[in-house]
Amino acid sequence: MNTATSAAPLVVALMGPTASGKTAAALEIASRIPSEIISVDSALVYRGMDIGTAKPSPAELASVPHHLIDILDPTESYSAMQFRQDALRLAQEIRARGKLPLLVGGTMLYFKVLQDGLDALPPADPALRATLDEEAARIGVPGQHARLATLDPVTAARLKPNDSQRIQRALEIIALTGQPMSSLLTQKSGAELPFTLLPLALEPSERSVLHERIARRFDLMLDGDRLLNEVRTLRARGDLHLGLPSMRCVGYRQVWEYLDGLYDFDELRERGIIATRQLAKRQITWLRSMPQRHVIDCNAPDAVQQVLQHVNTALEQQNASA
Repeated sequence: MNTATSAAPLVVALMGPTASGKTAAALEIASRIPSEIISVDSALVYRGMDIGTAKPSPAELASVPHHLIDILDPTESYSAMQFRQDALRLAQEIRARGKLPLLVGGTMLYFKVLQDGLDALPPADPALRATLDEEAARIGVPGQHARLATLDPVTAARLKPNDSQRIQRALEIIALTGQPMSSLLTQKSGAELPFTLLPLALEPSERSVLHERIARRFDLMLDGDRLLNEVRTLRARGDLHLGLPSMRCVGYRQVWEYLDGLYDFDELRERGIIATRQLAKRQITWLRSMPQRHVIDCNAPDAVQQVLQHVNTALEQQNASA
C-alpha cells in the first residue's frame, strides 16, 4: 500500500479480519488523540442491521464521531468508488478540524480502491441484466461462474461460485466493454493520496484463536434470539430479499435461510461460524497482498498498545519533519 510524502497530513488505516479487535483499538486511539473514525465496512453502512454486523454500540458511537455508518437503507447499494469519494472528502474535513482521521474496517476492497483507484466502469444495463438473470435460471449461478472463469479467470478466482451479484456484474462488464473486469482494476503505483497513509494490520499469529473469537461472537449474536429477531424485523418489511447486497452479509443470509426452514438451529450456528471464518480467511489474503502494512498480532495481550505506539511514532516523525 503506497503512501504520500511524509510532509502530507497523517491518516491511519486500521485494517484486519473480522473479530480482530479493530474497534477496540480505534476507540483507544481516539481516547488519547483527538480523532474521528471513518468506517471501512460494507455492512455497517446499512441502517437496522446492528447485531449481525457487530456495529459499535450507541455508547461507542457517541464517544467519538463516526462516519459512513447507518447511511443507507438495506434496499440500497454502495460501491467501492462511492466509498473512495466519501473517504477522501471526510479525511480532508477531519484534518481541517484538527483531528486525526482513522480509517477502520475489514472491507479490503475499499482500502485497495482508496489507494489505487478504480477505472471508470460502465453503469448497469437493465436489458443485459435481464438476459443474465435468464441465463442464471437456465444454467445456474455456478454455471455462470464457470463461464466467467473462461473469460476472466482472475476475477472468477476471487469470487465464490454462488456470488450471483458479483459474477453477473463481471459478466456484464465483459459484455459492455469487451474487457475483463480484472484488467480494468487500476494499478496506479504513481498515484498519490493527499495524505500520508499509515497502514496498520491486526492479524492473528494463531488462526485458531481468531476462530474461537468468531465462534464466541456469533454465539453472542444468537443469544436471546437477538440476531434472529433482527432478521425477522427486516423480513417483515416485505421489500428485502436474498438478492440484495445487504441481505447477503455474513450471518444475515444464514439466518434468513434458517427462518425459511432450510435447516435447524444447530446447522444455522455451524453455517454462520463457517461463513464468518471464510470471510476472515479472505480478509487475511487481501492483507497479505499489502506489503507496506505494519503487522500487529491481534492475539498479543498488548496489541492495542502496539497500535498506539505506531501511531504516536508516525505523528512524532511528522511533527519533526514539519
